[in-house]
This record gives sequence, structure tokens and C-alpha cells, in this order.
Amino acid sequence: MKRASQKPEGKPTRGKTADNRLRRVDNFVLLYESSLLTRTDGLFADSLFVDLGYGFDARTTLESAARFRRVNPNLKILGVEIDKERVEAALPFADDKTFFRLGGFNLPLKPAERVRLIRAFNVLRQYEEGEFIPAYEQLAEYILPGGLMVEGTSTPFGNVWAANLVRRVEPAQWSFEALVFSTNFHAGFEVEEFQTILPKNYIHRIVKGENIFHFFEAWKRSAAETAHAKTFGLKQWFSAAAGVLAQKGFNIDLHKKWLGKGYLIWRL
Repeated sequence: MKRASQKPEGKPTRGKTADNRLRRVDNFVLLYESSLLTRTDGLFADSLFVDLGYGFDARTTLESAARFRRVNPNLKILGVEIDKERVEAALPFADDKTFFRLGGFNLPLKPAERVRLIRAFNVLRQYEEGEFIPAYEQLAEYILPGGLMVEGTSTPFGNVWAANLVRRVEPAQWSFEALVFSTNFHAGFEVEEFQTILPKNYIHRIVKGENIFHFFEAWKRSAAETAHAKTFGLKQWFSAAAGVLAQKGFNIDLHKKWLGKGYLIWRL
């Protein structure tokens, strides 16, 4: 297991957040794979959830702690920030299961610590595209085989977001598992809105010839073709558009437990 070097690697984020901005991200994780949070076998027994780049204050880390400890009261949680003042401001909220440390892509782990899940939201969008894969490779080294990283971007209040799901696999590799889109429908349902908050590896690739471009073109057409479903509600329209998108050849998870809650999962 790789250990962090002394100097944090990366750049400070703007640090702004809002109450419950990442609630839908956490709820998705709980629905997608709650066992990842509850596992106590082998190296998972005492492993951490890492909230990377939590911002000016500790609220996102503490909110996640409250949600995730409903399924695992003993879950250890580490909030990581590259800004020393932000870490110092969070330290009064630390306890024997909740930690705040100075660090970056080189996570500040202690020798016996392991990581089951990393959430890195609104962190990598400020980087150049060429810095994306090196950051992923560095972070993935810390995750236990079978563990997950959720990396993406949200709107300021978290009502819409898009994220990569990255799985650590044996023996020492990682792979993109899915691209997830989420909406709570409070601002309606417009496919174009998801384009503006794509993860860094996609945001500059909405051009002809790129798979993400063809995906969005197909999704827009699917939404237009199913616009009649809007009569029954935005969730019904969202689900109907997803069904037509799947018919166009994209590997969309059509289970109602996702679509009915505003999650579209494109399995890669």
C-alpha cells in the first residue's frame, strides 16, 4: 500500500459548499453498494471512507458520517484537505472515528490504514485534462481491491450531478465501471444540463467522433421522442427517455430503483 509523501499534491479547491450538497451522492452509494460501507472482512474490517477536498468547513464530511453510520456505526471517516486553515477549522469536529488531515492526491494515511471508498467531488474540474489520469492512478493505489472511487461534479446545491464510478480490481488495476447522472427534478429535466457538469475526462470531448458526444446526441433524441411522457411527470419522462436510449445501443441500467430516483447509470 502506497504511503503519502509529506507535501500534499494538488491544488486548493474554491472550497464553497452548501448544506446537503452531496446528499444525493451519498444516497446513491448506499443504494448502489451499501455492502461496501458495511464490510468487515479482511482488510475492510477497519478501513476508511475518504472525503477528498471537503472545502472551507467540515459539513460534507460530517453529513456523510451521519448517513453512512446508519448502516455501519463503526465506520471510520477521513476528511482530507490541501488547505491547512481548512483542516484546522475542522479539527474541533474530529473524534475517535472521524479524522481531518492535511493532504492531497497523496492521501495522508497512517501505516495500518486502508481505504474502502473515496469520494472526490468538485475537485478535479479545475485541473488540466492531462492531469486527470495521473491523479486517478495515484488515488486508486490507496483503495482496497473491490473498493470504489466516486469522482464527479455537482451544481452548487447538488440537485444535478455527474460522476465516474471507478473500481479497484485485482491485482493492482482500476477500471471505469459506469458514468452516473443524477437529478432531483427540482429544476426540471434537460439533458443539456448534464453536459455542463461532466467529469474532467469528458467535459472537453463533446465533439463529433467522441463516444460521449454520440451518447448525448442519442439521449437528447430519446428525450425528444418520449416528450409525451412528460404529461405523467418528469420521473416518467426521464425513465422513458432512458428506455429509448438503451434501445439505441447504450448500456443503460433500466432498473426502476435507479430511474425512479433520478439516477441514470451508463455502464461502461
